[in-house]
Amino acid sequence: MWCLMGLSMNSGAHAQSAFALDSPWMFGDWNGARTELQAKGYSFNLGYTGEMASLMDAKVHSNHGTEYADQFVLGSHFDLGQILGWEDTEAQIIVTERNGHSLSQTSDALEGHLSSTQEVWGRGQTWRLTNLWIKTQFLNQKLDIKVGRFGEGEDFNSFDCDFQNLALCGSQVGNWVGDQWFNWPVSQWAARLKYQISPELFSQIGVYEYNPENLKRSQGFNLSTSGSDGVIVPIELVWQPKIGVQDKTGEYRLGYYYSSADAVEIQNPNATSHKQGMWIVVKQQLLQHEQDPHRGVTGLINLTMHDDKSNSVDNMQNIGLIYTGLLDIRPRDEIALGFARIHLNDDLNTGQDEEYNTELYYGLQATNWLMIRPNLQYIRHVGAYKDGENVWVGGIKFQTAF
Repeated sequence: MWCLMGLSMNSGAHAQSAFALDSPWMFGDWNGARTELQAKGYSFNLGYTGEMASLMDAKVHSNHGTEYADQFVLGSHFDLGQILGWEDTEAQIIVTERNGHSLSQTSDALEGHLSSTQEVWGRGQTWRLTNLWIKTQFLNQKLDIKVGRFGEGEDFNSFDCDFQNLALCGSQVGNWVGDQWFNWPVSQWAARLKYQISPELFSQIGVYEYNPENLKRSQGFNLSTSGSDGVIVPIELVWQPKIGVQDKTGEYRLGYYYSSADAVEIQNPNATSHKQGMWIVVKQQLLQHEQDPHRGVTGLINLTMHDDKSNSVDNMQNIGLIYTGLLDIRPRDEIALGFARIHLNDDLNTGQDEEYNTELYYGLQATNWLMIRPNLQYIRHVGAYKDGENVWVGGIKFQTAF
């Protein structure tokens, strides 16, 4: 998932020392060199996300395991207008490394868990080239074209990843059609075209190589198209209004995807079809704290629906509320509650139905470069079995910008 922090730099931070609380970076401004390089078009970031999960209680199983997973992100962003004089053009390269283990994979109480208690785990604990792209704009910045290597969830069905439970974090299409739609940190050759219809409305379409070779741990830096077996084509309409006298911000996404790759049908293993589906994503500030646009209550909704011929998950929904700045003495802290429902395809005929994942977290903005989110998760009907486990998990998520 997208866990990169600090790529949007604070140009007002001049020569701040390492570990300064008000610096956007743990290691400071490199004696002013970092801000100077940014002014010339070069931005650098080293980010870290760590997630611990511990089984607190279960209906049947009594073993209480603990696991830790993490991710390092090394990235560079280039303003090619400043560097080379290429107007309205930028480029990005990001390398990631994942380590550790997931409680959902090692705990008997969570055997068959459809989601994951640690979203940062997965896609092979290895080094990967996650971004290698160039983007440029035409027609007075209305037309935006991006080409290179990146994942679908970076632009389509995009969703915040503040929760630790996977069913409440990031592009949900990639979580339930993950055999073909590859989210962060996997990349593939792709092109995305976006057109700004009005200041609040844009549409976009993408073409993404489907290549199962990219999932292998040994292929983290694979640039070859050998093994390609079709393309994923998502389209999306995005509305970003400012509502009411306080201009409360919102983002509304409506999208559809189609895959040209063959997929084995569930009811007829000798036949193939093509995966397709749609999504609705809503993020809307509902209440604003006094006159501060950065404080208040924001609502989140993510709905995905998938074809029932070849996909084991035919629909999922999540909903959440985040209150930023509840306390005047902690204006950047967050408290959030999220709930997700995952429904398995009835055609599987396995006796499975729905799994529910709930998470409550408190986000402590300890410094400008460190966010700490202790959380409590409740998973009901693990594996979507009606008589399955009901599990309580305690977790903590760290996000740091070095």
